[in-house]
Amino acid sequence: MLYQSMVTITLFTTLNVIVLLWLGTLANPFKALYALLREFMTNIRFLLLFLSMLGILVLNKLELKFEMKYPVHYDFTPLLFRLEGQVVRQIQDLFYAPWLTHVLAFFYVLVFQAIIIGSLGVYLIQQNKPLLYAACYAILFNYALAIPFFLLFPVDEVWSYAPAGVTFHMLAVFPDFEAVYRPLSGLNNCFPSLHTSLSVTMALLAFQSGNRRWAWITGGSALIIIFTIFYMGIHWISDMLAGVTLASFATAMGLYLGRVTYSKSTDLPVLKKSSKAA
Repeated sequence: MLYQSMVTITLFTTLNVIVLLWLGTLANPFKALYALLREFMTNIRFLLLFLSMLGILVLNKLELKFEMKYPVHYDFTPLLFRLEGQVVRQIQDLFYAPWLTHVLAFFYVLVFQAIIIGSLGVYLIQQNKPLLYAACYAILFNYALAIPFFLLFPVDEVWSYAPAGVTFHMLAVFPDFEAVYRPLSGLNNCFPSLHTSLSVTMALLAFQSGNRRWAWITGGSALIIIFTIFYMGIHWISDMLAGVTLASFATAMGLYLGRVTYSKSTDLPVLKKSSKAA
């Protein structure tokens, strides 16, 4: 039921976001929506930043279409296999359990994106604007730096490379994964791992927020998601290491630019200015 279509995935992701917002703030989760609308109306810098973040997500989608139209004719997957061998298969063999497959699929498909959205919501509710801006910038950097690798450094997912001997456990829980979820991520868009980089980025930002509860939630989720990419047979160790490196850089840049943007932003509504002038 959870993974029947993108509609059900979106619905359950939304429910996850609501729960995460409540857990992260112990406040009404719908305050995030009000705070977002207010920020749009009173802060042009944030509006442009938010639209830029949405734009990079659209660009990531267009990258898949560009890849299909102008495919490259080289493949770095054999190189990674020569470096790593069957480490991912060994991880699968060591930890495989049917119940664990269900839990980890839930984190990979639903919790991953809920954590990203939830992070923005937590900082909106708590009015932590430097972290809110930092999160948007960090998401931008993650995608902007990953997309060129997806285009020019193609690496196939581990399960699809026969010599690796890896099973794609996701299909046991989500049989229509290739038809429903695959359009969001190309088969050879493996290096770096965005599941790693984005989840680690959200955790690193949370540990800067002073919100210990949210830091534990995002940190724990990041560790589970990193384990999941190996358990499911999706990513190579190299993908994960590149993802952690990308997350570290994106977080550092996000924090710096977030502070700069906050220092230059005004929170005074235009209507209030006009009334004073009158």
